[in-house]
Amino acid sequence: MMSPLPPLTGLRAFEAAARHLSFKAAAEELHVTPAAISQQVRALEEFVGQPLFRRLTRALALTEAGAAAAPVLTEGFARLAEAAARMRSRPAARDRVLTISAAPSFASKWLLPRLERFRARHPEYEIRIDASDSLTRFDGTEDVDLALRYGRGHYGRLRADRLTGETAFPVCSPALASGTPPLRTPDDLCRHTLLHIAWTMQEPDAPSWPMWLRAAGVTGIDSEAGLRFSIDSMAVQAALEGHGVALVTRSLVADDLAAGRLVRPFPPGERDRTSFAYFLVYPPETAEQPKIAAFRAWVLDEVAAAGG
Repeated sequence: MMSPLPPLTGLRAFEAAARHLSFKAAAEELHVTPAAISQQVRALEEFVGQPLFRRLTRALALTEAGAAAAPVLTEGFARLAEAAARMRSRPAARDRVLTISAAPSFASKWLLPRLERFRARHPEYEIRIDASDSLTRFDGTEDVDLALRYGRGHYGRLRADRLTGETAFPVCSPALASGTPPLRTPDDLCRHTLLHIAWTMQEPDAPSWPMWLRAAGVTGIDSEAGLRFSIDSMAVQAALEGHGVALVTRSLVADDLAAGRLVRPFPPGERDRTSFAYFLVYPPETAEQPKIAAFRAWVLDEVAAAGG
C-alpha cells in the first residue's frame, strides 16, 4: 500500500517557492497571494514533520530536506505536465510540441527563468521540459527534440552547438566571504569546507576541487575532504546557506551572483578555465524543422546577450 501523499497544492507551492527562493515570486507564478503560498508550505511542513525552508530576515533558504526534495519535484511536475499534454495532444499537433531534455539543475537555474522569453517570441509552440540527468540517445525510443548537455561536445552522429565557454570557480555566501576565518586567497580554503559535485559523467577532467587547487598552485589542502553532492544544485544551495565553498560552473550560478546571493571570493583567472561547455544537441536530420530552428536561434541569442 502506498504511503499517503501530501496535498498537491502544497507540493506545487513548495516547488515554485524553492525554485524562486521567494514566496512572492511563487505566488505570482501560481496566481495566488504570498500568504496562500506561505500557508500551503507550512501545511506541507507539518505533513512531513520538518521544516523545508529557513525563513531569514529578507530571504528564504532551503533546509537540507528541502534542497533534496526540490529538484525531484521540479522533474516530477515537468513529467506530470508532459503526461497531461500527451493526454490532450493529437497526432496532427505533434509539430507544435517542443520537448527539451536538460539536467534538473540547469533546467531550474538557467532554462526556466528565461523560457518565458521564448514563449513570448514563439507562442505557437507547446513546451515540455524533460528534466533528467539521463542522457537522451535520440534513437527513437524517447520523445525528445533537443537536449542541453554539459560536456566536451563529443556526441557521435548528433549535432552539438556550443553555447557557452564555461568556467568553473569557487562561490560562497557573502557572509562567509566577509567572515572569520578569512577567505581572501585560495590558500585560505584550508580553513573552510569544500563543497564537491559528484559528476555523473565519466570524464576524468571534469571540473573538480583537486583540479582547480592544482591550477591555482595551492598545496597543503586535502582536496577530497568536505561535503559531496550528487546534484549540483544541492552544492549551490549549501553554499547559499553558508555551509562552505562550492566549485561550480558559471551558468549554474549566474543569476545568484547577479542578485548578490552568492559571491566569488577570488578574482577570475586562468585556473577557472575548463575544457567543458554547455551544448545544444539534436539529430542533424531535424535541424531544418521550424521548431528546432526557432529554439536554436533563441537560445543562441540568450547566450550572446549574457556574454556567453
